Amino acid sequence: MGTTTFSGAVRSENGFTVISKAASTGVETTESDYGTRPNFRVSVDNSTFAGAGGATDTLTVQESGTTFIVNGTAANVVNMPALSTANVGVQYHFFLTTAVGGSVTTTFVLPGSGVSNFFGALELMGGSAANPASDVAGDTLTWVNSTEVNARVSLTCMTDDGTNSTWKAESLSTPIATIA
Repeated sequence: MGTTTFSGAVRSENGFTVISKAASTGVETTESDYGTRPNFRVSVDNSTFAGAGGATDTLTVQESGTTFIVNGTAANVVNMPALSTANVGVQYHFFLTTAVGGSVTTTFVLPGSGVSNFFGALELMGGSAANPASDVAGDTLTWVNSTEVNARVSLTCMTDDGTNSTWKAESLSTPIATIA
């Protein structure tokens, strides 16, 4: 079907599906799916990193917008999606519900070692005046050992040309997160 322009409301009894089609293979990928009653709630993942045993996982573009619950009892490794121009604009949020253990860390790792960077606004969450820090050199953001409950980080892909990427990182934690 070609391009169609409507001047009035578009109605459907069975929802809408938005797809993209790969020019080289013809493979269709669902970009968004709106059922008969779309649910515009924030997606919360309370399984991938919420277990006490720690986890390593690579995020997908389809998980963009998700808030992940994190249990820091054991080491967690959160890998951002592989380098791709499709990453621009994806965003993930993480919320710590169990403190990071005294001898472990939770790390957020960019793909392509040395070719991607976090641009981080890192703040100390404490009962006194915060001391914000800025760090723009590194591909791994870390909640260090003993990071306290209620820490949070938001990561947004700002640029990705398929070879290197730049991600905005906003972290609020005690002790302060690091980028290396």
